[in-house]
Amino acid sequence: MTKVEDEKVRDLLREASVQQLVAGKGRVVEVPYTASVGDTLNTMLAHNIVAVAVAAPPNHWIGAGGSMILESDRSTGATRKQYIGIVSALDVLIHLAEIKEDKEAPSLLAGTRVSNIIGHCLEGLSLWAMSPHTSILDALEPMSKGLHRALVPVESQMGRRTSSLESEEYSPGYRMLTQTDVIRFLHSKSEVLQPILSQNIEALGAVQTHVYGVPANMTLVDTMKCMTQASLSAVAILDYSLGGVDEDMAESEQVQQLVLARGKRILGTFSASDLRGCSVESFQKWAREGILRFLARATAARHFGVAGSALGASRELSQDEVDQLQRQIPLLTCYSNSALEYVIMKALEWRVHRVWVVEEQNGLLAGVVSFSDILRVIKQYAESAGHCN
Repeated sequence: MTKVEDEKVRDLLREASVQQLVAGKGRVVEVPYTASVGDTLNTMLAHNIVAVAVAAPPNHWIGAGGSMILESDRSTGATRKQYIGIVSALDVLIHLAEIKEDKEAPSLLAGTRVSNIIGHCLEGLSLWAMSPHTSILDALEPMSKGLHRALVPVESQMGRRTSSLESEEYSPGYRMLTQTDVIRFLHSKSEVLQPILSQNIEALGAVQTHVYGVPANMTLVDTMKCMTQASLSAVAILDYSLGGVDEDMAESEQVQQLVLARGKRILGTFSASDLRGCSVESFQKWAREGILRFLARATAARHFGVAGSALGASRELSQDEVDQLQRQIPLLTCYSNSALEYVIMKALEWRVHRVWVVEEQNGLLAGVVSFSDILRVIKQYAESAGHCN
């Protein structure tokens, strides 16, 4: 790596703006504050997204974190609506984790307004707008610390800002900037970013080794409760028969705790986004099934498309079919010596936000690399390159 190469990396991240990343995106997908949680899940499925903005009449609400993100009429300038928060699939998961009996599912999904679950997850406690002039380098700061999405005004009417994140904004429209948008941009500039993308993830410090998982037969509801208590957006699904999970504990019908997943065999991933398309009926029916079996049904439903989104509403799957689907659940893994570029490419290809790291010798779990980790190491590299110049 040369000084010239390092300068090119830093210049790219400093000169490119988030406006470039969202220019080709449509308006932010939203739901009214009166929408039910179930309707919100259906909206996520229809648009193949994991979060939506929640819109309400202006001047009647205090937005998440005290924010005031307003949309104006382009021709008259009058205020049309206020975005009071962003609800993600993780908020829905935390909400559904409150279930005590299966019969409560209809009221939790169909009988609860989406405005009531804003801020269930920590990120949802705030709502941020990001100036369209923010450089990619500046955007890496909050996103490397776990900010997954922010609203970018199409045409800010608040004047040029000095801060990248703002809790107040006024614009005739917004687009959603996500971690995925930033990762996709970085991948598109791989030639310039080769000095860092060619390095392996372990050397860069991108691998998180403290990871949690659940036995494959833990129920969907218990899995969600464990994730909520630990503030996790995803967990590894573990093979308790081969990977060192206590078999007496794992075979119990009362499994209700996370286990340290490192050194165990991973069978799949359950994340909040797997709840997309989960109808009231299907959730009520399969809430007590093992998490791997639920994931198999969810995977099948997404293959059928929106028409089959009720996780079996089109037809009932036989037990043999579910067993076969369990064995076919895709699992994306890499090794600690995998290049960062490979991990990014595969994550984008599979449309996932994390890649599990396994031991090359035995395939047992060694850690995980998330988008936040990737953005963190790229930010650190760019900053160190700047200090060296």
